[in-house]
Amino acid sequence: MTNFVQAGEVRIAFDRDGDGPPLLLMHGAEASRQMYSALVPHLSKHFTVIAYDQRDCGETEGPDRASTLTDLAKDAQELIKALGLRRAHVFGSSFGGRVAQALALLHPRFVERLVLASTWPLPRPYEELCPDARRLAELRRGLPDSAEELATWFFPETFLQKRPELRRIFANARPESARTSRRSATVATALEMGVADILAPTLVLAGELDRVVPPAVTLAMAGRIRGADAALLPAIGHVTAMQAPEVLAHHIVRFLSPQGAKQ
Repeated sequence: MTNFVQAGEVRIAFDRDGDGPPLLLMHGAEASRQMYSALVPHLSKHFTVIAYDQRDCGETEGPDRASTLTDLAKDAQELIKALGLRRAHVFGSSFGGRVAQALALLHPRFVERLVLASTWPLPRPYEELCPDARRLAELRRGLPDSAEELATWFFPETFLQKRPELRRIFANARPESARTSRRSATVATALEMGVADILAPTLVLAGELDRVVPPAVTLAMAGRIRGADAALLPAIGHVTAMQAPEVLAHHIVRFLSPQGAKQ
């Protein structure tokens, strides 16, 4: 059953599972908190896992304007406060990793430890870092006809052979609407601050076969964040939470709760 909480100007939909230190999960651009449904059971053994829908995603509605990364970071801060928490561990994947970076930069006292996966660094734009950005944008505009090709960007072919239903995961994409237009504008925003200013202990994870964000782009972030750890996940594509939730959970638990990883 969906929970809702008023966090500043936004009524946020979220799920809360497990017991232990709080861990906030931030989803990708086209996704919702449902992208973490296979991951949460592995994490809730160790943490109170809070997966929520960002503005204009899932069951959370945004105001009638394009929001910014600053807005999304403020939403996350307000969510942590509204749930009666002082701070939380934070995990962000893809664009969710950008939101996580913004939270750590703008509201650092609310972030205990930070895990960034399959993402790209602030303040640089996606198009500058990812050479195939134009083709990916064309495939997104071509939905639903381009759904099967687009799926190969998010999941390796060997995985799609095991899970053929995921070839059509993008086939139900909504036609262009005010909501999707606002979300696209939000994803394109950035901050003037960059990853070098992140103070929270940080782990950076990249999938070896990621076509959406080249792994070298993600892993290079670790060299710019003081004391950051990094790991390359073999044979993994962009959506690690769906392809290999056990592997992802192992790395998260190892970094956030070393004793728990040994249990």
